[in-house]
Amino acid sequence: MILDQQPVDLGTVFVAHQAQLRRAALKILGDLARAEDVVQDAYLKVTESERAPNIKQPLAYLYQIVRNLAIDRHRRAAFEGGLFENEEEGLQVPGQMATPEATAISRQNLTVVARALSELPERTRRVFELHRLDGHTHCAIAAQLNISTSLVNILIHDAMDHCRAALRSM
Repeated sequence: MILDQQPVDLGTVFVAHQAQLRRAALKILGDLARAEDVVQDAYLKVTESERAPNIKQPLAYLYQIVRNLAIDRHRRAAFEGGLFENEEEGLQVPGQMATPEATAISRQNLTVVARALSELPERTRRVFELHRLDGHTHCAIAAQLNISTSLVNILIHDAMDHCRAALRSM
């Protein structure tokens, strides 16, 4: 005899086990606020889904959704952290009245960067200056120098890497 199973309301199961799902996301992410965001995203995904599959183990299904979203969020944060880790965060912006030591360090860093820029090939240095100092877009630089925008991007990154290496070697 085959029994027909009634579709399970995933929203109800989700609400009943929300704390457990949050703990599962927290184990992956290590941050309660991010874990709560993932759980909220999972809830929206479950409740907004137009098809309600006949799921034999709804709680396991919900755990898998939360786990996948948490892993995606963790990977995205790691990728973005690696992408932007070298950018200035604005945390060490000098006050209005810089100390003599801070002024000396800034001048020394500026000298090192200027020397590093002078070591670059002319085109690389020019692209960097147009972008970082003059504020031109990649497209505008590409048009002005008759090169591709992808080459502009590569040259800017090369110049940045060279300047960072010079500052690290101080």
